[in-house]
Amino acid sequence: MFDDRKIFDADIGEVKAAYRRLARVLHPDVGSSNSSADEFMKVHSAYSTLSDPAKRADYDRSLVQMRFSGSYRSRRWETDQCW
Repeated sequence: MFDDRKIFDADIGEVKAAYRRLARVLHPDVGSSNSSADEFMKVHSAYSTLSDPAKRADYDRSLVQMRFSGSYRSRRWETDQCW
C-alpha cells in the first residue's frame, strides 16, 4: 500500500522533482535501453494530472471516493473475521 498523507501532501516542487528524476531514467532517447515510450508516457500523464491544481483535486477526490466505496480495499468482510 501507499501512505495517503505523502500523496495528498506533496507540493508541486516535490512532484516536479520526482517527474524529472523519472523522466531521466525512462525517456527513450536518454535513459537505458530497457526504457520504453509507454512507461515514459505514463509518467508524463501522471505529471500533467498532478501539476494542474484542478486535475489534481479531481484525482484526489477519486482516490478518496474509491477508498470509501470499498473498491480500493483488498480485504473482504469474510477474511477480516477473527475466528
